[in-house]
Amino acid sequence: MSGVFRHRVSAAGQGERLDAYLGSLDATPSRSACARLIEAGAVLVNGEVETSKKRVLCEGDGLELSLPDETPEPTLAPEPIPLDIRYEDDHLIVLSKQAGLVCHPAVGHASGTLANALVYHCGPEHLGRLQGDDRPGIVHRLDRDTSGLMLAAKDDATQRALQDLIRLRTLDRRYITLVHGYIAPDTGIVDAPIARSTRDRVRMAISDDPLARQAITTFTVLERFEAGPRDEGYTLLECHLYTGRTHQIRVHMRHIGHACVGDPLYGRGNLQADRGLTRQFLHSWRVSFTHPVTGEEIERRDTLPDDLLDVLQEIQPLSMGRTPAGDEIVPQLWY
Repeated sequence: MSGVFRHRVSAAGQGERLDAYLGSLDATPSRSACARLIEAGAVLVNGEVETSKKRVLCEGDGLELSLPDETPEPTLAPEPIPLDIRYEDDHLIVLSKQAGLVCHPAVGHASGTLANALVYHCGPEHLGRLQGDDRPGIVHRLDRDTSGLMLAAKDDATQRALQDLIRLRTLDRRYITLVHGYIAPDTGIVDAPIARSTRDRVRMAISDDPLARQAITTFTVLERFEAGPRDEGYTLLECHLYTGRTHQIRVHMRHIGHACVGDPLYGRGNLQADRGLTRQFLHSWRVSFTHPVTGEEIERRDTLPDDLLDVLQEIQPLSMGRTPAGDEIVPQLWY
């Protein structure tokens, strides 16, 4: 693949990032390779060199990409990291990610990631590459210390279709979290846009910046717990994501004054009130969707890992009773 590639942005490309749009075209290399070419000054937008891979495109923009004789692709090393697979076929995988496992290589985590494990399990040629060669198969992410169910795709078409289900909000993702404090209403919604914090680039924050992205989380109370001598009580919630922003549930819970128990980034750092947890009490417990290839309705549920179950068992004497939703869901969280 070499020479000069010219293209005019279609209506479907309106609002897309430059690297994502280029990477989605049949005549161009992967998204990550396109990003490297953009940063190297090999891409023109409307006749001007564009070095920001985050450039937002408009319909009709003229693109020109200078392709080298060869575009070397980085090789992600396969690593025999155990995978807890709950469903698998020729197109996709539903797995339960353990806490502490990073989804893909990043600063400080060059190896030992879920992506390395997927390459080992499937082979590099049997994973979708739409997210880039350093994120093979990844459809959506969980934070390093968030556990539970997530999806991986074995080809580009399935990866694109599953991401479309997320965008259309028809891939149903439910999370269990224990938060600080007493939440009185049985249900609620947090509709607050999220952007990168301007004071700490590691954190996300609620923002009214025009570039902040819409974020919607609904929650249902499952069980409430009375305050003890070193805490203000707790509420067990099921959260439903309508969008998938970075740290969304954690940021939204902090925003309403009920931080996730154990959250080292958005919590209060009170180890006694956090019941000894050093990671956020957040678990992806249920996913359901229509299989994009077979049309089959897929649903998988996952019990809580031991560290989270231990906390619930410890505070059980403080329970004020379960809601009707809690009567249905909480028994499914135990082995």
